Amino acid sequence: MITVGVISDTHSLLRPSAFDALRGSDYIIHAGDVGDPDILDQLCTIAPVTAVRGNVDSGSWAKKLPITDILDVGGMLVYVIHILQDIDLKPDAAGIAAVVYGHSHKPVQEIRNGVLYFNPGSAGPRRFSLPISIGKLSVAGGQITGELIPLAR
Repeated sequence: MITVGVISDTHSLLRPSAFDALRGSDYIIHAGDVGDPDILDQLCTIAPVTAVRGNVDSGSWAKKLPITDILDVGGMLVYVIHILQDIDLKPDAAGIAAVVYGHSHKPVQEIRNGVLYFNPGSAGPRRFSLPISIGKLSVAGGQITGELIPLAR
């Protein structure tokens, strides 16, 4: 089994509880609104990181981040984008197994046309009454499944 830690919308805050929850991941995806490049450096101490640029990511460091990316996990393709509405392809037609996104700060996990759509929610500063959370994807036996993980304050 391959484990992918999924985090989004840190907005310059990498909570110790989020960092600890990502330990043991084989890969990490950051779905945008990183806020501070040091967060990506810290996550790289756990596992290789795939990160995309969010709408608040600016500066020369952020320009190095792609708007979208694709990660091959055990032969399963994971498409990463910050704002789901900006998607520029049909994931099921493109052979994508999962679409990981952020932006809304709302944790979501749903299957559409055989594709897992997964938003880990926000791991950064609390927004309104939305939960603080991360997620994990598991790839085994040609299947991909997700788990949303609420974090303590």
